[in-house]
Amino acid sequence: MSFKIGIIGVTGYTGGELIRLLLNHPQVEIAAASSRSNVGKQVSEVHHHLYQQLDLIECEMKAENFAHCDLVFLALPHGTSSLLAKELIALGVKVIDLGADMRLRDFNTYQKWYGAEHHWPEILPDTVYGLPEIYREQIKGQNLIANPGCYPTSIILGLAPLLKKGWVKLDTIVCDSKSGMTGAGKSLTQQSHFPDMNDNLAAYKLAEHRHTPEIEQELSALAGEEVLISFNPHLIPMNRGILSTITMQANQVLTQEMLDTAYQEFYAAEEFVRIRDKSHLPNTKWVQGSNYCDIAPVWDARTNRIIVVSAIDNLVKGACGQAVQNMNLLLGLDEGLGIRYGVMY
Repeated sequence: MSFKIGIIGVTGYTGGELIRLLLNHPQVEIAAASSRSNVGKQVSEVHHHLYQQLDLIECEMKAENFAHCDLVFLALPHGTSSLLAKELIALGVKVIDLGADMRLRDFNTYQKWYGAEHHWPEILPDTVYGLPEIYREQIKGQNLIANPGCYPTSIILGLAPLLKKGWVKLDTIVCDSKSGMTGAGKSLTQQSHFPDMNDNLAAYKLAEHRHTPEIEQELSALAGEEVLISFNPHLIPMNRGILSTITMQANQVLTQEMLDTAYQEFYAAEEFVRIRDKSHLPNTKWVQGSNYCDIAPVWDARTNRIIVVSAIDNLVKGACGQAVQNMNLLLGLDEGLGIRYGVMY
C-alpha cells in the first residue's frame, strides 16, 4: 500500500530535506507540493539537486489542492500554518506541522513569544508534541502532530533521563547550543550573510529565543514541576548540525557509572538515540545527514555538576527525519522506514 503525501512550504531547506527522505521511503508517494514563490513550476526549479528525481509541478497553497493526500507536512513560518492545519483536518487529511504554531499548549504563551495570529487556539491544549522517544503512544492514531523544534529536540532528549530520575536542581539548568546556518532558514539577514558569518561564531537572541518556552514546557512535563532554564543559542558557520552542552547542579552525589547506566536504560529500546561516553563525546559530524541523536552524560565530581552533550542534524532529527518518524507512527508503518540509513561523514 502506498500513501499519498503532500508538502506545503516546499521551497525551504526543510521542504527539500523532506523530499530527499520521502523519495527513499518504500510506502509513500509525494503527490502534491506548494509554496508561495514557485507555484506553477517544477519543484526542482528551486531544489536543483532533485533534478530528474521528482516530476512535480507546485500547486497553489490551498487546502483543497491536498484533499487527495493521506497526510500533509506543513513547513511554514509561525503564524501561517494554523489555518491550513484546521482546513486540512476538516478534509480528513492528517497533518504534521514542522512550524511553531502547534508546539505550545498555552495560547497566551504563544502570543507572548510569537505575537502572531493563530486561527485554531482551541486545539493547542490537546495537540500531541511529536517527540517519539517521549510521546510514542500518544502520537499513534492522531490526526495532528506538532513536530518539535531543532534546539528543543537536542535539549529535551539530552535531559529526559535525569529529570525522570529527579537528580537535578531544576533552577540550575544552563543550555549552551550551537547550530549550523540552515537552522536560520533561507531568508538572508545581516547575521546569515556570508561575509559576516564566515569564520565567525555568534551568540544571538540570548534570554529571548522563541524555543525557550517549548523547551521549558516539555522539561516541566518530564520533571512534574515547573522548570526554567537559561538557553544560550549560537550560530556557527557550517551547514548542518546542532551541538548542545547542558550543565546543571546535581541534588545528590552521583557517579559516572550511575549516569551511564541511567542513559543506557532509558534509551535502550530507541533506535535513533545513541548513548556515547565521556571518551567519545558527541560530534555533529557523527550524526550528519542522519536521524540519530547522540548523547553523552559526564559527571563532574569536583563541582557536583552534570554535563550532558547531545548532537543532532538540525534538518533531520531536528526537523524532517523526526517528522517522517511521526508520519510512520500516524500511518501505522515501521517507525524507521525512510530514515534508516548511515551517516554522511
